[in-house]
Amino acid sequence: MTRRLIIKVGSALLYDQSSQSFRAEWLSELASDIAMLREHDIDVAIVSSGAIALGCHRLGLPRDNLSLPQKQACAATGQVILTQAYEAAFAEHGILSAQILLTLNDTENRRRWLNARATLSELIALGIVPIINENDTVATDEIRYGDNDRLAARTAQMTGADTLILLSDINGLYTEDPRIEKSAQHIEIINKITPDISAMGGDANAVGGLGSGGMATKLMAAQIATQAGCSMCIMDGRESRPIKRLLGDEKASWFQAARNPKDARRQWIMGHLDIKGTITIDDGALTALKAGKSLLAAGITAQHGEFIKGDTVSVLSREKVEVARGIIAYNAAETEKIAGRKSSEFQSILGYDNGMALIHRDNLVMTG
Repeated sequence: MTRRLIIKVGSALLYDQSSQSFRAEWLSELASDIAMLREHDIDVAIVSSGAIALGCHRLGLPRDNLSLPQKQACAATGQVILTQAYEAAFAEHGILSAQILLTLNDTENRRRWLNARATLSELIALGIVPIINENDTVATDEIRYGDNDRLAARTAQMTGADTLILLSDINGLYTEDPRIEKSAQHIEIINKITPDISAMGGDANAVGGLGSGGMATKLMAAQIATQAGCSMCIMDGRESRPIKRLLGDEKASWFQAARNPKDARRQWIMGHLDIKGTITIDDGALTALKAGKSLLAAGITAQHGEFIKGDTVSVLSREKVEVARGIIAYNAAETEKIAGRKSSEFQSILGYDNGMALIHRDNLVMTG
């Protein structure tokens, strides 16, 4: 049974673009849902979009074509409105809430990840509902999530959640965009995210024009969550009491958790979004990785990107398909020099030796 639940709330659910108004009644009903869950001893955290949309409305700025400083100003203004709205909605049920703003660096840097996890764990232990959002006031276009679907998945992974629910404006995954193709079929259960499933991630979401995530980012979120042992659901949350409806017969798509979730460190590597470079390997190295071995320089055929020791890189097969991710022990310049060479040659080539493995098996996770 679910004991810890992460709920992601999209912008279009909180702000009605047609009436240019905040959906306070809808949020009040969501708070009732969460109060119901807590009565059954289920911990809840919320990842909420909406700050930029609310800020745009307050400042009288158009949503489209905003500069980065304008987006950040809207986010700063809207975040106050958003936090106050959640606080008021939960107060009706005697529930305390807390605001946590995260950046991509907070989840991709291991130390900051652990600090954020400790804070979230303490808030939940104190009976407080964390309200999490990306810190758009300091995030740049180069270093940001850009959507809250993947942030929600990382939060689910960080908190050890059983279930992640993405409340959106579409009731799940379809074989094609249902707005365009009448023959599109709804998929209720997804046991594994195969290449065919990933190919369905076209722009079949965010019909309200407010959100920054599409179906593709939701599938990325599903990959992160399910590998961490967390089931994920995509449902249409526009009507009131979405969680109560989901407990009934509400139409939705469910992504089943992996049967053998990876350990915490490998989960973190698996879900890493800030990939600094790629390493291409030969067939022999791929066979070794599948057998649980470390990645040695002798099997490297190419490398790309500007990475340093300790960065996460993507490992590609000869066909340029990702097969693994790992924390690399050498920087890009060093990797280029030792690619295809034996570890016994490192000292003469580099003048030093960081170890025989380019990526040690303890710092590597297979993805394909």
